Amino acid sequence: MATTAVGQPLSRVDARRKVTGTATYSAEHRIEGLLYGVIVNGTVARGTVSRISVDAALGHPGVLHVLTDFGKLQLAHPVDRLAFYGQPIAVVVAETLEAATHGASLVEATYERQDAVTDFDDPDIPSQTPEDEPDYSRGDPAGALASAQVKVDLELTSARENHNPIELPSTIARWQDGRLTLWDKTQWSQGAARTVAGALGIAVTDVRVHNEFLGGGFGSGIQTYDHVVLAAFAAREVNRPVKVVLTRRQFYYGTGFRPASRHRMALGSTAAGRVSALVYEVRIENARYRTYTDGLTDLPKFLYGVPNTSTAYRITPIDVHSPASMRGPGVVLGNFALETAMDQLAHELAVDPVELRLRNEPTQDEVSQLPFSTRKLRECYETGARRFGWSRRRAKPGSRTDGDLLIGMGMATASYHNNRRDSSARARIHADGTAEVFAASADMGPGTTTSVMQVAADALGLPASAVTFRLGDSSYPTAPLHAAACTMASVGSAAHTTCHALKAEFIRRAVADPNSPLHGANPADVQVRDGQLETSGARDTYRDILRRAGLPSLDITGNWGPGDADSRISTYGYGAVFAEVSVDPLLGLVRVRRIFAAYDVGRVISPKLAHSQAIGGMVGGIGMALLEGTVTDHRDGRIVNASLADYLVPVNADVLDLDAAFINTEDPQADPIGVKGLGEITIVGVAPAIGNAVFNATGKRLTDLPIRPEALL
Repeated sequence: MATTAVGQPLSRVDARRKVTGTATYSAEHRIEGLLYGVIVNGTVARGTVSRISVDAALGHPGVLHVLTDFGKLQLAHPVDRLAFYGQPIAVVVAETLEAATHGASLVEATYERQDAVTDFDDPDIPSQTPEDEPDYSRGDPAGALASAQVKVDLELTSARENHNPIELPSTIARWQDGRLTLWDKTQWSQGAARTVAGALGIAVTDVRVHNEFLGGGFGSGIQTYDHVVLAAFAAREVNRPVKVVLTRRQFYYGTGFRPASRHRMALGSTAAGRVSALVYEVRIENARYRTYTDGLTDLPKFLYGVPNTSTAYRITPIDVHSPASMRGPGVVLGNFALETAMDQLAHELAVDPVELRLRNEPTQDEVSQLPFSTRKLRECYETGARRFGWSRRRAKPGSRTDGDLLIGMGMATASYHNNRRDSSARARIHADGTAEVFAASADMGPGTTTSVMQVAADALGLPASAVTFRLGDSSYPTAPLHAAACTMASVGSAAHTTCHALKAEFIRRAVADPNSPLHGANPADVQVRDGQLETSGARDTYRDILRRAGLPSLDITGNWGPGDADSRISTYGYGAVFAEVSVDPLLGLVRVRRIFAAYDVGRVISPKLAHSQAIGGMVGGIGMALLEGTVTDHRDGRIVNASLADYLVPVNADVLDLDAAFINTEDPQADPIGVKGLGEITIVGVAPAIGNAVFNATGKRLTDLPIRPEALL
């Protein structure tokens, strides 16, 4: 297909607005008559509020209301008892944020406490098998593992992680004539509208959600949490608009998190490096009131051609807030267990880690028995190894030094399912020749506004500068959640399909119009470039077609969905991640010197934005590997390090040299624009690559994330 915009390294179309401060985020909208709401959080993990005193708060200047009765709300957790530390028990509404904040500090509560468990390693709490994650088995994994010539059997752990985007969860709620408008930091405006409507008992058609700009998300804005519902509830109760913005500390126990996990990964192999058995058992923390699962077992049972495989997924319900998706949900943890074990197996066999993976490449998806749509993983290995300089790696751990530092190289495979979901778009061409495309999607940072615009521009035959993609409004055509790496494949495909339909409508009108230079032409022969329709030397334009019809614009709404594609093909993105680290053996400090990754993610719409996505994923992977871990005081369930002063995330000094390349491929079987999701896969593989590099540097196989200095001393 001829393109002019797709494949070009364009800068973000909204970049200037963001860097000059003219982009308006959820909490920044100026709404007449706005009040401020501050949530009061409970301080026990399990129990009930026996008494709550609000008199002192109401007596504080500027405080107008203190709402404590949430009995009519339908929330994700019980409202008549406390299910986790930090559960909202009141909302203080005031004329100023300062008055509301101080008023919240004056609310006093007395509790009837019940015994609570917030440590999911507590042996008295039984684990459960979730309904949507049944045990899986093919072949005879136990027998094959017992008879294997070489075995690896590892126990691995990961700490809980919290999302930490710069923009805090924030909502403004306003009621007018029985209808609710929300300005909310959400990754799914239509999902938020449904959740809030259900919580308040109103029709979803009476809720409109705006979310044009998001200051990061990483999954924290997929679900609609209490603060959004309570902002809407408070605004209705006080009959004025109300803004609620969580503090950083409230963020840690007011939204979800990546759950802590415990793994057993066992591999059995022939002496020639053919993996014959895989046994994977994993357990994650959960809330008592709600079951959360994600794809921890997906890659272990899929990634390599292992004839004898079993997986078992367990959850342990305790008295905590429910976990939630975080970048690379589930997959990133299952991949850590698998790729760490594969590296250990390569060491036991004295085989290069890349070579071991190549020896176990499958010919089809062994879970679904379906053919791969595309699988350019071999090319990822080759490109990554060459660009990274993998041939300089020394197989013997601890044999390479730089002064007093130990130097190591490690690698890991990455993969993520190519999620595509039903989506819609509306495309419109105006009388001046410019175009707009609308969809209720979001852009939390990957550049969706730009990349969908590029697809639309090529489909319409217009220059990129003439096309605007509008998103961030639940009233726009249906779009899926802005997560799971599904936005470009879904919304982009809907925009592509709809814009082609609109272009075809203009062509139909031109060839049917006796006053058009294209009258009587074969529509199939008409090409559109820069807004001009032409064939055999005759030309017409979008502008002239609208002028002759007396129309200010023409628009079409269209739909796209994957249909039954997933029943015919197995479509995944793939990558190979290479890392080099230095380890100070006296201090136990690990520093990432460089990371390079090569990806097969189908057609790359915007190389500049794709590279930025890859770098961002690598930064998140560095945090997972070396820094991030949420600490809970199990006496009451309080998060101890609920601030950016105490919860460690990578900074510029931690990300010295990060780079990525993309294999030249596309996946036309998966979707009409040939893309595969990029947002999630870029964090997958980073943590095990770093851990494997630490092993190569030190000879110590570390299986607990994050890797802490004391583990290396």
